[in-house]
Amino acid sequence: MPHSDFILRDGEELVLDLHPHWWYFASSVAATVLTIALGVAALRTDIDLLKFVAALGIVCSLVWLAERAIRWVSTHFILTSDRIVWREGIVAKHGVEFPLQRIQTIFFSQRIFERLLGVGDLKIESASETGTEVFEDIKSPAKVQHEIYSQMELNENRGMTKLGETITAAQQFSAGAAAPEAHQTIAEQIADLHRLHEQGALTDDEFEIKKAELLDRM
Repeated sequence: MPHSDFILRDGEELVLDLHPHWWYFASSVAATVLTIALGVAALRTDIDLLKFVAALGIVCSLVWLAERAIRWVSTHFILTSDRIVWREGIVAKHGVEFPLQRIQTIFFSQRIFERLLGVGDLKIESASETGTEVFEDIKSPAKVQHEIYSQMELNENRGMTKLGETITAAQQFSAGAAAPEAHQTIAEQIADLHRLHEQGALTDDEFEIKKAELLDRM
């Protein structure tokens, strides 16, 4: 599930919701394994201080591993049809959002061993106040980059469609608003023709012909 304070907007669709790659735990897991191995070795000695230090190291490494697990659960890289959202933290929270239409460039980087693991970093440059942000330990960053660009294109197409609909509606409204004015102008012209006919400036035939022409334009 997305982060607890993340809410989809009207018409917005969830595309991706990613936790960090499991490589996120590498350092804490390695430290835990190492301290446990040292603790086992310390138990075979008669040095109490060494046993205490080993036990303390195991406790610290387990606390670090638990902290990383809690942080992993509360960290989300979210892509929707309208924006990118990064959320992390349960008590002390941090988050950033990028509207898709304001994103300028997306870079991804992977070292050789990261390519083998399917993990990497994403760097997103935008025209928003947040500027440039780097997101680490992203699963399959190349695929995520491709999906972001796809959603940006779809978002732009939806925007162009809405703009076209707005322009069409405005044109239809303008045409509807202009119709009464055009009708009134023709009516005034017919009234002028009638006055000219009464004054003898137009014959009956001329009056009827001109009147018919104006009526046809209504």
